[in-house]
Amino acid sequence: MIQQEKMKVVRQQQVADSIFEITLEGQLTDQMQEPGQFVHLRVADSYEPSLRRPISIANIDHDNKQFTMLYRAGGRGTDVLSKKQVGDVVDVLGPLGHGFPVEETQPGETALLVGGGIGVPPLYELSKRLNERGVKTIHVLGFRGAKDVFYEEEFNQLGETYIVTEDGSSGHQGFVTTLINEKNPAFDTFYTCGPTPMLRAVDQAFPGKKGFLSFEERMGCGIGACYACVCDTTDGGYKKVCSDGPVFAKGVVAL
Repeated sequence: MIQQEKMKVVRQQQVADSIFEITLEGQLTDQMQEPGQFVHLRVADSYEPSLRRPISIANIDHDNKQFTMLYRAGGRGTDVLSKKQVGDVVDVLGPLGHGFPVEETQPGETALLVGGGIGVPPLYELSKRLNERGVKTIHVLGFRGAKDVFYEEEFNQLGETYIVTEDGSSGHQGFVTTLINEKNPAFDTFYTCGPTPMLRAVDQAFPGKKGFLSFEERMGCGIGACYACVCDTTDGGYKKVCSDGPVFAKGVVAL
């Protein structure tokens, strides 16, 4: 059920270059059940910035009614959000979209989780849920450089984790597919989130595997009304990333 609530900031810290981690508290957390969903934030009470900002959910703590997001501060809205202090409130609409289907990987099987940049955060809650099901997780996380890396230790605690950087300043040098081709890990299902070129490369690397892809698109309303985030499908139609996605099964979206 989608709800709107002004939620309290309980933590905010910078974890990498321009990357912030913020934790909010409130009743809306009770509605967050699927890893891979997102929320739409109104970051100020003034008319500017007017549009909400879509940010993925990285961690859900139902016991304390808190959830955590990681976001890149770079535009007007996210810069305002990065200035929020403990005790401030944020207007939250959510949870939105369809998340990752954890039930598609059975206990005892192995899941490969591949993330790029700000596409990494939703994979953390996903990995936790898969581990709870008795699924082994392997993580391949891509970043531009060492200054951009975050949550390496958190993922290490959940399973085998590889860091890949374009400049080689941390972990392996290259792209996520470079590392995957080198290690050739055995797995049953893959889940991936990141920029479209990375999703395309991961999708093409595993033509015979079951997989699920989470797409990043600019959004207006976040609930499927404005058609700002439409993507083409393989059958010649279209899907709205905000309401039909952001997670789609392999082969649905035209890459």
